Amino acid sequence: MSTPSAPKESVLSALYAPLQSEALLHISGPDTLTFLQGQTTCDTRKLSASGALPGAYCNIQGRVVCDFLLLQLEEEHYALRLKADTLEKAAATFGKYIVFSKAELDSDNHDWALFGCWGESVADALRALDLTLPAERYQATSGDGWMVVQMDDAGQQFEVYINQREHPARQDALGTALAEGSEAQWQILQMRAGIGRVEGPNVEELLPQMLNYDLTGHVSFNKGCYTGQEIVARLHYRGKAKRRMYLGELAVGTGIQAGASLFNKGSEQSVGIVVNAAEQDGRGLCLVSATEKGVAQGLRLASSEGSTIDLLALPYPVDAADPAKPHTD
Repeated sequence: MSTPSAPKESVLSALYAPLQSEALLHISGPDTLTFLQGQTTCDTRKLSASGALPGAYCNIQGRVVCDFLLLQLEEEHYALRLKADTLEKAAATFGKYIVFSKAELDSDNHDWALFGCWGESVADALRALDLTLPAERYQATSGDGWMVVQMDDAGQQFEVYINQREHPARQDALGTALAEGSEAQWQILQMRAGIGRVEGPNVEELLPQMLNYDLTGHVSFNKGCYTGQEIVARLHYRGKAKRRMYLGELAVGTGIQAGASLFNKGSEQSVGIVVNAAEQDGRGLCLVSATEKGVAQGLRLASSEGSTIDLLALPYPVDAADPAKPHTD
């Protein structure tokens, strides 16, 4: 886990950080959205240049290969923002099917840089850079060589995309107008929002419901068929997820990492895994996917005698006792 650097007190309310653990999988061509409609959990018919869509890509068993934020950078030029350590697997899996479409994948395009920007005054700081801002979560605004996506309801968290090859001055201006924070600070904001991310160790390990994606808008249950859809839909309407995702914290120095197993005291049978983890204020924060029984008996990291994980409240209810109610898009 990395420790967030302490920004200057006078500029605590407007921070930015390069998101180096993220990557963009570019897809271009007239058939892009049609192709993605048949492959992913989100309804790409709802995408426009003024909005972004959270979603996931599953294998045929319904296990998540990657989560993403889908956005339109230019006409017929789209990108999936996903974890960098899932990029190779996602590109290879998409690549098996895209050959039948008028669309092309590009996982080697590094022109666009991605930054997380946050704080009470961040909106004013970004507007001072002549960036027009969206007004709602997952709305987007864009201009020549830039895009901004709002990531929360309060308008205090934004992802900023900059074409650094064509407009390097914009990136320099961002660093001048905002104080530099750390990527761990940004990741903690997303974890507290209950947005689980698929990292390399968890590729093809979890169903969308095990990441609460049916509760966070990553899955459309009205869009029709996509890869893994039958399993995901059957669990939604007729079953119950064996695991749900929870927010937890524990003492630092435990080496907590994504993919680590979870146990109950006195038991050698795993009851879940760590989804994401970072450190803040002397405590480790994590999202975990675990069984209802495992949560009730108390979660331990890595072994039955490992560090105790204390659960915190998520901003949405997680009802592990009943299937999620039908979702209206």
